[in-house]
Amino acid sequence: MKKFFLLIDRLLSVFYPRVCVACGDLLQQNEPHLCLHCQLHLPETNYHLEAVSPLEVIFRGRVPVQNTLSFLSFRKGNSVQHILHQLKYKGNKEIGAYLGEMYGRKLAASGRLADADMILPIPLHPKKMRLRGYNQSEWIAKGLSAGLGIPYDTSILVRRTFTETQTKKGRFARWQNVKDVFAVAHADRLAGRHVIVCDDVLTTGATTEAAIQKLLEVPDVRVSVVTLATAQ
Repeated sequence: MKKFFLLIDRLLSVFYPRVCVACGDLLQQNEPHLCLHCQLHLPETNYHLEAVSPLEVIFRGRVPVQNTLSFLSFRKGNSVQHILHQLKYKGNKEIGAYLGEMYGRKLAASGRLADADMILPIPLHPKKMRLRGYNQSEWIAKGLSAGLGIPYDTSILVRRTFTETQTKKGRFARWQNVKDVFAVAHADRLAGRHVIVCDDVLTTGATTEAAIQKLLEVPDVRVSVVTLATAQ
């Protein structure tokens, strides 16, 4: 039976070849999502190993954040840009969970978020969710949850307003676009907890800040931020 499924897998690979989401090269049988070369050369920030993450300055003076961490460094044209494009626009949600779990294991080994209780992905508005079919941040949260060994919850942080894309907006315009779009449900689950807000990429931090402000309305909540990538 094992040989039969192996044969089917090989036949499928002829008609639907598996390719690396970063470089597009054909994947070997033991390479999930990324070829070995791209996985070994991921531009990791390693900010979780530093006493103070350089990303802490993004929210300083704006909202109190315990930790601000990103796994990979985003630059125009680099492998991370290709990965994020596949994750957000090409339906390759599994790469979010795969890299999320990889980062979750690294964070767990560092002990940086040892007291965190819960992961909250930045939500999509239901309209955008229907258009895309999935929330890429939820899949990253799913991977982080597996790597860190703590639960993620998609029912607490909700998006109540549909917003335009943030891609080409400046910092102030981004903030104006998202400042009132989030709400918190089931606030009783958050009181006294340390929660991780999870998203795909950190740029100006406007979207994340808007979510954090709502979460901080709950008594004694502490917030950390973890993203798959940063453009800083």
